[in-house]
Amino acid sequence: MAISRSVLPSIALCSLVACTSVPRIVNEYRIDVQQGNVLTQDMVSQLRPGLSREQVRFILGTPILMDMFHANRWDYFFWLKKGKTGDVEKRRFSVFFDADGKLVSVSGDVTAAQPDDSVVVSETRNREIDLGSLPDDGSVTVPAANEQGFFGKLLETVGF
Repeated sequence: MAISRSVLPSIALCSLVACTSVPRIVNEYRIDVQQGNVLTQDMVSQLRPGLSREQVRFILGTPILMDMFHANRWDYFFWLKKGKTGDVEKRRFSVFFDADGKLVSVSGDVTAAQPDDSVVVSETRNREIDLGSLPDDGSVTVPAANEQGFFGKLLETVGF
């Protein structure tokens, strides 16, 4: 009888401990969490010196931060945490206006296209671009990506 009193609780304890170390065969689904403004290269390429605040807001959207101590600066932030890997992507972009409310310069991770560049890759994570060096006529454009997807490649091999 004394053995059964000690055996039963030890079996129950071993059963509970065994449940905590179950191998993860099936993982739960975790969503991507996105916060802030999504800025694309096409949106930033539309910025020109002399644009009004309303035009910049139309192109980029409402900024996350409009600081009353820095009234001539708007800040756009983007934060994305991938659910599957847990990697975090952060972006920061700022636009600067003069006293008349006209766009003067931009700085941040997403940069304005240069006249001789087709694709812009920032050497540093944060650099300031003087928009006065860009042509005013809007002749700088970002070419569309030529990379085909799976179905595009499949249709090409079939002959469509």
